Formats: sequence, C-alpha cells, structure tokens
Amino acid sequence: MKRQITSLSRYCSALLCALLFGAVFALSSSSPVVATAQECDACGIQTYRVECQTVYEEKEVTAYRMVPETVYEQRQITRRVPVWETQTHERRYTVSRPVRETNYRDQRYTVQRPVWETYVRDCSYNVTRNVTETRTRQRRYTVQRPVWETSEREQSYTVMRPVRETIEQERRYTVMRPVVDYVTRYVDQGCYQDQVVVSAPATPPRRGLTWMPARSVVNPAVGFTQVQRPGLVWATVQAPPQQQVQRVWKPNVVPVRVPVTRYCPQEVVQKVPVEVCRQVPQRMVRKIPVRTCRMVSEERVENIPYTVCRPVTERVERKVPMKVCRMVTEERVRRIPVTTCRMVSEERVEPVTRRVCKMVEKSETIQVARRTCRREEYTYKVRVPHTVRFRVPIEQPSCNSCTADASSSDDKQDEAPSLALAKQIAWSDDENERG
Repeated sequence: MKRQITSLSRYCSALLCALLFGAVFALSSSSPVVATAQECDACGIQTYRVECQTVYEEKEVTAYRMVPETVYEQRQITRRVPVWETQTHERRYTVSRPVRETNYRDQRYTVQRPVWETYVRDCSYNVTRNVTETRTRQRRYTVQRPVWETSEREQSYTVMRPVRETIEQERRYTVMRPVVDYVTRYVDQGCYQDQVVVSAPATPPRRGLTWMPARSVVNPAVGFTQVQRPGLVWATVQAPPQQQVQRVWKPNVVPVRVPVTRYCPQEVVQKVPVEVCRQVPQRMVRKIPVRTCRMVSEERVENIPYTVCRPVTERVERKVPMKVCRMVTEERVRRIPVTTCRMVSEERVEPVTRRVCKMVEKSETIQVARRTCRREEYTYKVRVPHTVRFRVPIEQPSCNSCTADASSSDDKQDEAPSLALAKQIAWSDDENERG
C-alpha cells in the first residue's frame, strides 16, 4: 500500500509539471509571430503571421485511496459468574458465668466518745471611764463699735423715656408649594408556577462492587474501538436523582406611571405693622440720703466656759462557766457482709449463617469490532493544455511552392514542444512503474 501511494504521488507530480510547462509555453507563444516566406522565381516575397491558441483536453485519471471500515466478528467466550449460597453451621464456644456468694465476718474497731465537763473561770476586769467637768474663765478684748450718721446730697441722672411708634416692615418667608410629577415605576405583576426540580439524592455516593455490562471503549494508544467484557468492578455507586415539584415565582415587571408630589420652596414678601419703642433721654435731679459710719473703741469682758475630762478606774467582776470536752476511747464490734465471685465455665452452641460465593462458568457469544482498511478505486478528470499554432496571410498573393515550404517549416516548429512534453510524461510514467 505504501508503494502504491508513492507511485501515485510521483504521477501527480509529473502531471503538475506538464501542466506548468504547457502554461509557460502558451504564454511565451501567445504573441503573434510574423514570418516571411522564401523568395521564388514566379512571385515576389509572401508575408504572413502565425497565431497560437491553447486547447484544453479532458483526460480521466484512475487513483486509489484507503477507506477505513469496522468489521464485527462473532466470538465465543467463557466467563465466570459469581453465585451466592447461604450455609448454616453450629459454632461451639465456652463462656465463664459468674457465681456470687455472700458471707459475714466480725470487725473490731476503736472509736473516740466525747465526755463534756463544766467549770467556772474568773474573767473580772478593770474599766476606766472619763468624768467631765465644766469650768469658766474671763477674757478681756477691745472692739470697734460703729456709729451711723445720716446726711442728704443732690444727684443728677439721665433716664430714657420710652416713645412708642407704629411702622410697616417687610417680612420675607419661604413656603413649600406642592408640585405633582409623574414617575415611571416598575411593578412586579408575576405569579406562582409549578416547576420540576431535579435534586441530588439524599444518600451520598458510596464505593462498592457493582456489575458493569459490556461496552465499547476507545484505546488511546491505537485509536481503535474495543469491546470491554462485562463483570464485577469496584466503582462509585450513585443513587438516581429525585424530581420534586416546587412553586416558583415567575416575575412580570410592568412599567406604571405613578404621581409623585414634591414640595418646592417659594419666597413670599408680606408687609406687617410693627410697633417700635424708642428711648428718649431726659435729665432729672433727686436728693439722696447718705449714711456715714464712724468707728468708736470699746472694752468688753467675756466669760468663756470650757470642759475638763478626768479618768476614773472601776473593777468589774465576771464569772464565766466553761464546758470542756475530752475524748474517751471505746472498742466496738460490727458484722460486715463480704461478697465472693467465682467463675463457672459453660459450653454453648449457636447457629451461624454465612454467604458463600461460588464462581460458575458461563458461555456466551459477543461481537468483537475490528478496524480494517480497504483499497477503493476512484476516477477524476484532468484538463491537459495543448497549444495549436496556425498561419494567417497578410493579404498578399503568393505562389503554391512558397506556401508549401512555409507550412512545412511551421509544422516542424509546432511539433517540437509537443514532442518534448510527450517525452516528459512518458519518462514520468516509466519512473512510476519502476517505483
């Protein structure tokens, strides 16, 4: 197959070279060529021109391509299927049962019994108390006694006499005037609808042994599809999702024109009568009595009482009865219960149930996919260019011999490029056959 692909690529390369050569030859020979015939005895010189024209010829080419396909084969396999069985058997074991016994024993112990005794204790003490006495003493001192004398004097003063007048005064104040504007508000006029919600299962996924059926997988190393055999595998087991119907609010926002009242400030001027009181100065005279104080010295005698405190000691008799406790040792006997535990062995039998897994062989037929490639033949068309050259006389008479010689020379020139192109294509075909 690789050899056929190589030969096909070489053939295509040769064909492309031939097409390029033909196109170049056509461009180079597209301009008209003026040729001159040979001289003859019968006529003078005959002049003509040679024109070139490119003709495309369709040719069918056969090639091969590789088409991949999948082939399924029937294959007989044998696999082991687990079969679970329940078995019951007896299990014997020995246990120790406790047996408790109670006995009594005498216990002797010593206690301390309190004995109370009473005696009298002398607690007499001395008390010192203070005796207060009041005495008097004389103190001489000099004082300044005020003597008041009254006289009159004139005093001039100015008073402000009120004069009331009424005037008009402008009072400016601001009032709030209501202005109504319409504002677009968006109101939700939706409704509740039932919606199915898929919720995750309540039980979390767990890792366990589950049955995996046969399925087709792609081998990443080769790129072919393979069939994986069924069997028990360790995988994550997920409970199916739960569907619930919930009430969901479906919004429907609608624009609504709502009147809004706002207050705008406005200044108002008002003339208000105001009563004004102004003060007028007025001069007045009055007589004021004036008292004058002069100090006169005077001697006085004052009796001052004072208190003297002297201590006096007295004896207070006090007899206090006292109780004294002394501890007397005594021996006593008491009965104490003692519990003894001993273990007694017993044999017991209990049934035990367990599940046993057995592998059973099972034969079945499966389809195995195999990727193959087949060779497909297809045909496509190729347009091969050919250049044709022909002569056009330039309206001058000529003889037959000159015309024949000129045509033979032009035919030789036309055959040269076509012969070279044919040789090139034949050489390419030989190379492809050798490959």
